[in-house]
Parts: sequence; structure tokens; C-alpha cells
Amino acid sequence: MDPASVVRLLKKNGITMVRVYDTDQAVLSAMANTGIKLVVALPNEMLASAAADPRWAVQWAKSNVKPYYPATDIRGVTVGNEVFQQANGLTPQLVPAMKNVQAALAGLGLADAIKVTTPIAFDALKASSFPPSKGEFRDDIAQSVMSPMLDFLEQTGSYLMVNIYPYKAYVSTNGAMDINYALFRPNAGVVDGGSGFTYHNLFDAQLDNVYYAMDAVRSSGNRTVETMLTGRRKVPAKHGEHSWCTYCDGVENSKTYTNNLIKHVVSGGASTASYSPLDAAVGTPYRPNDDISVYIFELFNENEKSSAEESNYGLFYPNGQPVYQVDFMAGGAPSPSPARSSWCVANSAAGDARLQAALDWACGHGADCSAIQPGKTCYQPNTKLAHASYAFNDYYQRKGRASGTCDFAGAASIVYQQPAGSCDPNAGSWCVANAAVGDSRLQAALDYACGHGADCSAIQPGARCFNPDTKLAHASYAFNDYYQRNGRSDQSCDFGGAGSVVHHAQKIGNCVLRSRA
Repeated sequence: MDPASVVRLLKKNGITMVRVYDTDQAVLSAMANTGIKLVVALPNEMLASAAADPRWAVQWAKSNVKPYYPATDIRGVTVGNEVFQQANGLTPQLVPAMKNVQAALAGLGLADAIKVTTPIAFDALKASSFPPSKGEFRDDIAQSVMSPMLDFLEQTGSYLMVNIYPYKAYVSTNGAMDINYALFRPNAGVVDGGSGFTYHNLFDAQLDNVYYAMDAVRSSGNRTVETMLTGRRKVPAKHGEHSWCTYCDGVENSKTYTNNLIKHVVSGGASTASYSPLDAAVGTPYRPNDDISVYIFELFNENEKSSAEESNYGLFYPNGQPVYQVDFMAGGAPSPSPARSSWCVANSAAGDARLQAALDWACGHGADCSAIQPGKTCYQPNTKLAHASYAFNDYYQRKGRASGTCDFAGAASIVYQQPAGSCDPNAGSWCVANAAVGDSRLQAALDYACGHGADCSAIQPGARCFNPDTKLAHASYAFNDYYQRNGRSDQSCDFGGAGSVVHHAQKIGNCVLRSRA
């Protein structure tokens, strides 16, 4: 499928985050103004160059990231992929390459928005890492590579990406593992004798394996006060690849696993026997307050892979037809949020230093903090308290107002009346065309908007908003319709610089532009 068709497939299925393995120009361009968040990659074959020369890293970022951002919502760069396994000779160069790419992004003013990480395979842990509380990285990488890497990720507010294939773990037990435990179905659970935690699914156990291994690594430099006090790394672990092989174990088990995985993640994580989103805890037994984030491997079956197993992890065939039915919205399952409205606000007694630390954490872990940047809608009042309250509440609402998502180590609390002076960045905003770009660019952007979801029927000849019949008027109508339908995100009113957001009602001729989708 061509990139534009893939984008349509993603949007049709409600897929909002995608990881790719390079920086293909056609793909990055197709993702522009779609609202889809993207993680791009610097592949293994470029790792040595990135490690050896900071100037090379700068040029790579200028050529492969900066031209596309922010129209294409790039959120991360993976440096290498499973280097310890796929390119072991490059292991000593991995962390230097990560640091050079991050420094390059920082020099371009992109380091806060785009985080640098690297995906490691699960076999980076010792084979003896069972139960989860005995998780340890292999001796050849624990202190020499993982220690400086985790310090770097902690210092830059990034995360560790881990590729985990539960099917392989299940098969390796030769039938000793309950298939229900692997597939998120009700089971008796497995007790970790070291921690006392009971695990009711393999997913949580393997993720906690990684967290215990991270915490077992001694720091090679300065650590945050929080990390020193708790003994836990302030570095989230995200699943970079996660799936169940269709060819190996049949379509039904793959279908069961994927759909139950989505339910588990959407509900915030639940190590309970019932698996009801209403009963869900947040995170894992060892990290109950941490987000769970998973990239399902992979979007398409790959018919050019060397083995049948490797070729059959996809959710779709190469022609876009589903391999099996997946409910990407988890059945619209009810959120574990309180029934009545609630907001998360910052606690002034925490002091500016703690508020800033918690604000940084919220913005780095899912809160959209673009509206509190200088010159943006909610920047004023420019105080730590106001900005922290905005970020805390955005994080809290995005997590479905789930228990534990408005704590921030005591720096926040829940209130049940909307706080006075709270800012809604999208209260009355419209997207209008910029006359300065000229008719040709307006026409191209107008065609894009109408072809990617905007309803342009009202600006056809004889329709209610056809007049005034100008490129500027028609483009403003189409841009705004697209903007409203895509959640009024900043990226959905860019159109290559041809559109901009305004905060007062718009009327063109006799046509009033709407302010809601």
C-alpha cells in the first residue's frame, strides 16, 4: 500500500501512534497534519557515523527530522534497533550515538518534544531473570552500557524501549505455562516469592522483569533525588514491539491475545483475575503508578521475511485486509474515572522546585503542554502553579481520571468544581487560511484538506458557503472543518504554513465557521 493509503487505514481504525524504522520522506510527508504521533528511527547501519561525529548527527537531524516537524507529529527517535542482538559490534557506540542525536535535536530546539531512546530485545536480560523480582541485565552490558544509558534517559526525560514477544516465552516453557496466563484470560495467577506480588498475566510479569533489572543497575553518574530516595529509576519502559505469532499458534490465539492486550492497556493495566476495566489498577504490580505503552508488532504481514514465523505477525495483509478482527478501541469500555466531573490541580504548598519537577514529568509522560509555551493560549499567568495545574489536569483527564493519576508525589490534588481561571486552549478556536502564501499553495492545501476528511460539500457551486468564490474563503472553510474534526490540535491547522489558529469567531460572507466537530 502507498503511504497515503496506509494513513487512511490508520485513521479508519483509530490508530493514533505509529513507530517506523527509518525516516522515509514519503511516509513522513503522508503523516503531516493527520494527528498521528510518530516515532522515527536512525537505523543500525548509521549508528557508527552518529557516534563518531556530532556534526553528522546534526546534519541527520536537519535533513530527516526538522523539515517535517511539527506538521508531522514526531515524538521520538530510536537510535539503532536491538543493537546487542542484531549489531553486537556496535554496542560500545550505542550510548555515544544516542547522546549525539539528542544534542543535535536540542540544538534545533526539538529535544523537549522529541525524545531519544533505543529498543533493546528482551534477551538483554539474564536467562535467570525469573520471577520478575530477580530481573537483571546480562553482565556484559549491565554496567558498561545500561548504566550510562539509563542515566542518560533519566536526565533527558526519556524512556527505555523494549521489544518483548510473549509467545516465545510461552513456548519456551514446553507446556508448563498456563495458556490463559499468557492470553490475559482468568487464571490462578503466579506468585513472585521475592516480592510477594501475584501476577495474573505474562505481560505484567515481563514488564516488571525489565523494571527490576533497571533498578538493579548502579548509576554511573548523578541521579535524581527521587531515584536516590526510592531506589527506583525514574525511567519508564515502553514496549517497542509486542505481538503473538499468527502462523505459529493459529489465528484465534493471536486474535485473543491482541484484543485482550488492547483492553489491558486501555484500562491502564490490571493484574486482576477479572480483567474488567472497572477493576483496573494503573500500571503493573511493581510499578502501579506508571503508564503502560505498547506498539503492536506489526501493522502488515511481511511476505519477504526469511521464515514463515517472521512473516506472520501483522494485523493486516499487505493489501490492507485484516488478518483477524481487532477492536482498537477495546469495545468503548467504560473508563475507570469517577462518575462526576473532577479536575487535578497543583498544590502551592509543594513549592516551585517540586512543582517544576512534577510539571516536567507530566509533560514528558503524555500531557500535551503545548498550550503553556510562550505566546500560546494558556501561557498566562506565567507561574509554576498555573502551568503545573494545566499539565497535571491534562495528564489526569487523558488517563481517564483514573485513581493514582493525580498525585505527582503529593504536588497535586483532585477537586470537584472547575477551578477559577482554568484555561481551555480549545475554547473557541478556528483555523483560517493565510492569504500571504498565495493561491497556488492555498489550492494545494485546500485539495489536501478536502481529500483527507474535511467535508467540503458546502463550498461547492450553489452550496451555502460557495460565496465568496475565492481561494482564501474556500481554503479557510476547508481548513477549519479539518481542524475541528481532528480535535483542534496545533498540527491540524498548519497545512505547510498556509493555515493558522485564531480565537475569535469567523464569518466568511454569510457562512459562519463552526467551532466544534
